[in-house]
Amino acid sequence: MGLTKSQEFNQSQNQLAEFAKALAHPARIAIIEQLLKCGTCICGDLVATLPLSQSTISQHLKELKRIGIIKGEVEGPRVCYCINEKIWAEAQTRLSELFSSFAGKGCC
Repeated sequence: MGLTKSQEFNQSQNQLAEFAKALAHPARIAIIEQLLKCGTCICGDLVATLPLSQSTISQHLKELKRIGIIKGEVEGPRVCYCINEKIWAEAQTRLSELFSSFAGKGCC
């Protein structure tokens, strides 16, 4: 995050921004929905389900794995992906805290 001055913000703000960035693409949302539905998935299964190429899905999996929302386990020549429960709960908590902090007083 070089030019974004991320060092000027606290760790919680930076982490929440990273979660939001990782979720900010419809393909990643579709991948997460598929993992939530199936529990685990292999990249080839996602290719058969989603209207994207294998290389595109791999790039999205890489971004989700980078932030820690998913994890992968090598099974022979394939990688089996699943939701990382600890990071998922953390993202859920941080996003919920942000949304619930709005008091809704109709200021505008």
